[in-house]
Amino acid sequence: MTASTTPRPAAARSRLAAVGAIAVAGTLLLTGCGDQRDKTTTGNGAGTSANSNAPLFGKLPKKIQDAGVIKVGSDIAYPPVEFKKNGKVVGIDPDIAAALGKELGVKVQFENGTFDALLTGLRSKRYDIAMSAMTDTKDRQEGIDPKTKKKVAEGVDFVDYFNAGVSLYTKKGETKGIGGWSDLCGKKIGVQRGTVSHDLAKSESEKCEKDDKDAIEMEAFDTDLEAQTRLKAGGVDAVSSDFPVAAFAVKTSGGGNDFELVGDQVEAAPYGIAVAKQNSQLRDALREALEAIIKNGAYEKVIKTWGVDAGAIKEAKINGGS
Repeated sequence: MTASTTPRPAAARSRLAAVGAIAVAGTLLLTGCGDQRDKTTTGNGAGTSANSNAPLFGKLPKKIQDAGVIKVGSDIAYPPVEFKKNGKVVGIDPDIAAALGKELGVKVQFENGTFDALLTGLRSKRYDIAMSAMTDTKDRQEGIDPKTKKKVAEGVDFVDYFNAGVSLYTKKGETKGIGGWSDLCGKKIGVQRGTVSHDLAKSESEKCEKDDKDAIEMEAFDTDLEAQTRLKAGGVDAVSSDFPVAAFAVKTSGGGNDFELVGDQVEAAPYGIAVAKQNSQLRDALREALEAIIKNGAYEKVIKTWGVDAGAIKEAKINGGS
């Protein structure tokens, strides 16, 4: 997903159309997830033993075969994509990662960090991959700063595994005339730092000023949950998040009484598993594993469990973002 000065409904670019609130199991309060940065947490199937008889074990780099584990950098405060429940890492990403690990014959280990530092951790080899509702964009592939359009770091490759757009939500019954991005001029918005929502808010604010309107006032947070807390307190007029996250917040926070979605999704694009450019062997193994779980039904099972059928993919692609 790339920041755009003219956001379009997701249906205009993808089969992921705007739909109702996401169906999920349980009624986890969003404020209960907590902040576990710089601490290692293990998700579904975490461990260090390898299964050399797994279908795709031989496709992995020897270093990972020997370790028996893939270390996953993730911002584990983004329900329903990844979050903590009863001390365990759960969500769409951990479940898909566990299914991939089964095909590859290794475990997956989720390590928590702030979203905007995940690619840095990947480049420094703290993580083997980054999987955190991260949108596959050309800028990220090439290490380009989305605002200055200058190369600031080595790019990464993505194995695309899901499609999602960006949504806006407000306090329930207090939309303040906000029905979409064009209504945000002069308003305050909360976003997670370093996300596509953050980039989109910046570009929309520039558009407001070009049209001789007041700029959008932005408050950027380390986690989406912090932005939601700010919205509940009335400190911002709206929050922007990826659609699955926004719909989950609307459905669960305050028993469904805290927030409401406004407008349609915009800029639908793929989530990708980020892999270092020099680690093409791991990238290709992950793509084959993803293709395998799509074919054997494990992927569909995860998607249906979390009620996000509209974002399902049909085939595994590398660097499919624009």
